[in-house]
Amino acid sequence: MSLFLGEVLECVLGKETAITMAKDEAKASDFSKGLLQSEELYKYILETSVYPREPEALKELRSVTHNYPMANMAIAPDAGKLMEMLLNLVNARKTIEVGVFTGYSLLLTALTLPEDGKILQVIAIDVNRSTYEIGLPVIKKAGVEHKIDFRESEALPVLDELLNHEENEGGFDFAFVDADKVSYWNYHERLMRLIKVGGIIVYDNTLWGGSVAEPDSSTPEGKREGKKAILELNKKLSADKRVQISQVALGDGITICRRLY
Repeated sequence: MSLFLGEVLECVLGKETAITMAKDEAKASDFSKGLLQSEELYKYILETSVYPREPEALKELRSVTHNYPMANMAIAPDAGKLMEMLLNLVNARKTIEVGVFTGYSLLLTALTLPEDGKILQVIAIDVNRSTYEIGLPVIKKAGVEHKIDFRESEALPVLDELLNHEENEGGFDFAFVDADKVSYWNYHERLMRLIKVGGIIVYDNTLWGGSVAEPDSSTPEGKREGKKAILELNKKLSADKRVQISQVALGDGITICRRLY
């Protein structure tokens, strides 16, 4: 860790926490923070292009999440930087997030939406409000809670309700999905109606810890159902002519879909 970056992280998070987080994220693999084989290379990426530009509120929420037992469910910080760029590229003002957890990607989205007096909204859907409330104090402190419409619910009923209102069709600029993998394709069909032409949908965990390229015998029993769902999703997205796609080996793999028509 560089001296300057070390001082910044130590100031914000405390010396021991900053060092532990950098080491843990550099070591992460499988279903957490990266498919890179080199810890040092991943650490270099984080310290060079992620941490120096990460807003203080996101640093704080990452620290809070780090201490939670299922911290590896959060989006990888380097994937978050790409997500921020995509939000800016589509000039996002109305977005949907399916799967919130403690809210790192949600906070990132809310911070990225411009403050220009126009309608700004993130519809955030999760079955578990208790995990959202872990990050809520940080979201409130960052002053962006007013941009978030949190819905404690299964996602399909909320998406279907949105589609009951004609003005919502093509009314959203961006969607991020990090939820139950078995339902990804059902989400996709609905989001394709909600996202505008030229808008973007991002799916997380689409390389499933790298196991998509390995035999089932090497995948733990508890992760095989998710792997099967991801393999089916990847096949369907590849054949879906309505979208332009790019699959990126960041975090646990993300697939970016741009709606063409």
